[in-house]
Amino acid sequence: MSTDIPNPNETLSQEEKEATAVRPARSSFGSVKFSLLRWWMRDVVGTVNQSRVIEKRREDCLLSERYLFMTAMSAGIAVLGLLLSSPAVVIGAMLLSPLMGPIMGLGFALAIGDYLWLKQSARSLAWGSVMGIGLTAGLVYMSPIQTITPEIAARTQPNLFDLFVALFSALAGAYAMIRGREGTIVGVAIATALMPPLAVVGFGLATWNWTVFSGALLLYVTNLITIALTAWGMARLYGFKTTLSARNTLFQNIAVAVVFVGLAVPLAYSLQQIAWQTNAQRIVRSEIQESFDKNSIIDSLNIEFATDPIAVTAAMLTPRIETDAEVEIERALEDRLSRPIELTLTQYQVATGATAAEQAQLSAARASEEAVAVERADDLAKRLALVAGVDIEDVTVDRSRRRATVRSERLDGASLAAYRTLEMRIAATEPEWTIELLPPAVALDLEIPFGDDGPTVEGTRALSVVQWASSRVDLPIQLVGNAADAAAAAEILGTRGVDVSVVRNGSGRVRAEWAQPRD
Repeated sequence: MSTDIPNPNETLSQEEKEATAVRPARSSFGSVKFSLLRWWMRDVVGTVNQSRVIEKRREDCLLSERYLFMTAMSAGIAVLGLLLSSPAVVIGAMLLSPLMGPIMGLGFALAIGDYLWLKQSARSLAWGSVMGIGLTAGLVYMSPIQTITPEIAARTQPNLFDLFVALFSALAGAYAMIRGREGTIVGVAIATALMPPLAVVGFGLATWNWTVFSGALLLYVTNLITIALTAWGMARLYGFKTTLSARNTLFQNIAVAVVFVGLAVPLAYSLQQIAWQTNAQRIVRSEIQESFDKNSIIDSLNIEFATDPIAVTAAMLTPRIETDAEVEIERALEDRLSRPIELTLTQYQVATGATAAEQAQLSAARASEEAVAVERADDLAKRLALVAGVDIEDVTVDRSRRRATVRSERLDGASLAAYRTLEMRIAATEPEWTIELLPPAVALDLEIPFGDDGPTVEGTRALSVVQWASSRVDLPIQLVGNAADAAAAAEILGTRGVDVSVVRNGSGRVRAEWAQPRD
C-alpha cells in the first residue's frame, strides 16, 4: 500500500507562498550589496596608503616661511587684480594661494580625531587669513583707487552656485589628495577662489564698508567650511579612522566634536540665507512673469539683496504694455517676501505672437554685441590715431572685414623698424583684426648681416623689416653688397613675395634700399 507524500507547497498559505517567492530576491540583493562592499573595502579603500596621505597632508598644514610668504604674495596679487578688475590677475592669485592645505587638513584631522593636527591646521589657517586681510587692507588704504569694481562686487555675497562650486571642488580636491593625483589641486585652487574673497574682506576693512566686509567674509567662511566638511566626509568614506591618530583621548574627541559643531553653525546660517535668496529669486521671477501676457519674456532681471529696501531691476519684452504692473508687482512681492521692495520695471512692446518676444530678445542680444563691437572698433581707431600722430578721422576701420589702416605722420628719429614695432604692438592687442600702419616716406637703408650659415639673428630680423616695408610701401627693393650674400637674401625675400633685385657690382655687407619703380 503506497502512501502519497504531500507537496510542501500545497500546505502553504498564499501569503507564505509570496514570502517564499521573494526570499531569493532578497538573498540576491544582499549578495550584491555584500559584493559591492567587499569590492570597495578591498579594491578601493585597501589600495589607499592612509599613513602616507596623512603625512603629506600634515606637511601642507605647517606654519612655515614658505606658507606665509606665498599667502602674502597671493593676497597682494589678488587685491591688485580686484582693484584693476582684471580676471587674469585674480586667477594668478588663486594659483599661488596655499590656503587649500590647512583647510583640507581641518577635514582630515576631524575624520581621524587628531586634536593636535586640528589645532595646527586651524592656527595656520588663522595666521594666513589674518595676514591676507591685513596686507590687502593696507594696500587698499594706500591705494588711490578705492572704487568697488565688478570683480569686488561679485564676491560680496555667497549664493547657491558658490556653494556648489566649493562642494564639487572639495570633492575633487579630497579625491586627488587621497588617490595621489596632486596635479588636480591646481584646478581646484582656481575653482574655489579662496583668496579673492579674503582680499575683498581687506578692501571692506580699509574702506569701512560693512556690506562689502561682511558679505565677503561670509563667502570666505562658507567656502572654507564647505571644503573642510567635504574633506571630512571623503576621508571617512575612504576608511580613515581614529585608530590612525597618535592620541585619541576623550578630551580630544570632545574637542573635535566642538569644532565640528562650530563649523556647522555658520554653514547652516549661510545655507539658510542662500536658500531664502534662491526662493526669493524664484518668487520675483514668477510674480513678474504672471503679471504679463503668456508670450512675454523677462529680458533681464537683477536683484540686490544687500540694499534696504531690496532693489529689483527688470526689463520685460511684452506684446502689451501693462501700465500698473510695476506698482502691483512691487506690492505683491512685499506681501510674499515680507521685506520692503523697490522695483524698477522697464517694458518694451514687441509684436504679438508666440515667438515675437524671443525674436526681440535675440535682436536685443545682437544689438548689445554690435554696440560692444562698435565701442571696441572706436577704441582701436583712437589708439592707432595716437601712435600714428594723426586725427581719428584719418584712420580707416572696416568692421565687417576687421581691418584697420592708418598712414602715419613722420615721427622724429623713427626708422621703418620702429613703425613696424608700433604696428605689432597694436596688432597684439587685437589678434582678430588685420592692422596696417603705413609708414611715411622714410629712406630704406638697412644692413642685413650674414654669417657662415646664412643670415644672423640680426640679419633675420632685418629681412623681416624689409619684407614688412615692401608690403606697406609700393616700391621695389634692391640689394647692394656681397654678391653671394645678396643673392641669398634676394632668394629669401623672393619666396616671401617681395619684389627684389640685386646690384651685382656691390661689395661688403648686404644693404637693402628702395629701387626705382619698374615700368
